[in-house]
Amino acid sequence: MAHGGIGEAQSAWLGARRLSVVVHSLFSAWMLSFLFEGQMLQELWRASGLSPDRTVFGGVAAIFVGLLACGFLIRTTGSARRLLLLAYPFFIAASAVFFFPPSVIWGPIIVACSLVAGGCVAAWGFYFRSATPRNERMNTAAEVLIWSNLLMILLNMTAVHVCPEVGLALSMLMLLGAFVLALRLPADDGDAGAVSMPVSVAEPDRPAVGSALALLCLFILVITVNSGLMYQVVNPAFAHHTWLTSWYWAVPYIVAIYLVKNPAIKVNRNYMLYVALAMIGLAFIAFVFVDRSAASYLVVNTLMLSAFGIYDLFWWSILGEMLDHCANPSMMFGIGLSANVMGVLLGGVIARAVFAASAEAQVLNSTLLALAVVCITLALLPPLHKRLCSLLKSHAYLVPSEGGPPSEQTRSVGGLAVHESLSERERQVAALLLQRKTYKMIGRELFISENTVKYYVKNIYAKLGIRSREELIEMAMSECGGDDPPPSE
Repeated sequence: MAHGGIGEAQSAWLGARRLSVVVHSLFSAWMLSFLFEGQMLQELWRASGLSPDRTVFGGVAAIFVGLLACGFLIRTTGSARRLLLLAYPFFIAASAVFFFPPSVIWGPIIVACSLVAGGCVAAWGFYFRSATPRNERMNTAAEVLIWSNLLMILLNMTAVHVCPEVGLALSMLMLLGAFVLALRLPADDGDAGAVSMPVSVAEPDRPAVGSALALLCLFILVITVNSGLMYQVVNPAFAHHTWLTSWYWAVPYIVAIYLVKNPAIKVNRNYMLYVALAMIGLAFIAFVFVDRSAASYLVVNTLMLSAFGIYDLFWWSILGEMLDHCANPSMMFGIGLSANVMGVLLGGVIARAVFAASAEAQVLNSTLLALAVVCITLALLPPLHKRLCSLLKSHAYLVPSEGGPPSEQTRSVGGLAVHESLSERERQVAALLLQRKTYKMIGRELFISENTVKYYVKNIYAKLGIRSREELIEMAMSECGGDDPPPSE
């Protein structure tokens, strides 16, 4: 009976996860190709002899507002589901307007759709958390990013090489599919369609979570300034390679995400972040010196989009794991991704306003700015890594903290791993207790107050049925085969 119950739970878990991935991928493909600097929207406007620049900028700004506002309006899984079920038909109806000749309502429709679309992305945070187990959300994030971009390529190629209206019709079919499948999404975490996930919202250290999120958002904002420069400076320089840019643009992005998700060799993913920074710098340097041939486009785009794929998967998966530390996942997910959109907006504004000079000066100035962004990002990575390690030590992109090498930390707390009653944070505190660190040292390393450390220690002792640190050490030693715990620093 017990094994059967576990099997049924795992089946429901996988079913809910797959469903959430498909729904969001179908919707995201429409959003990426139509609203967010999308080629399909660009083709529709150009076919009408109009310039889409202002409308595109307004749409991206509206996505930013929608991402931020969603957390204040959507507070439950049921309300998130209702938003999706109302929004997808709205998007289908709004898209149908673009089959008719251009009119003054095109711009407002794009802005309205973008505002609601930003809210839908943030609202999906509820299903990101409930449908995927902890420490596996990088896989879900990777699948969503890969499939949404593959479908976006299909829509872009259809719009460019067949007809914009045909691409639009195909995107509307994807939205219809997203709506039909969204009807099967659970209305709350306890519905039969999903398995309720353990959420550690009862005892998070709010300042630690808040400071980690703030630093992560600053990091995302800074590095995605380069994405804005890419949209406004790099992509237009190679726009004459219509056939190549219509499909290859996102290919390196997809391949990079797949390789990070499924590395061929054992590799420290944290080092990939530094490699990706070097790739961005090299891409902009190459952009200055190479010509505007197809071969040059392949070099610049491959370097740049591969790096962006590595970083997008990084913060999507980090935000996914951080959802367990908040009561409203739509708010945290929306805030994190809004930093991404704001970086794109900021890069675009700078490219237009500051570098409105000759083409040669714009290329050189944008490259200098991009390299400055790389340097700032390089300075932000170590403190960001340290902050995130205090919350998400087991995340695939993170390496063990400064408390000791992986084998030493695993050995010191390994004997306590069987006590499933301990939360992840309590195990982190227990590992440091076993190293005979003081409460003050533990608080400094985990970025929490000394009183919070005492709170966790009290819970650890109560759950393990012990009264002191020495009893904790004896328990760990007996269950680990008698190894001594590592000494304090």
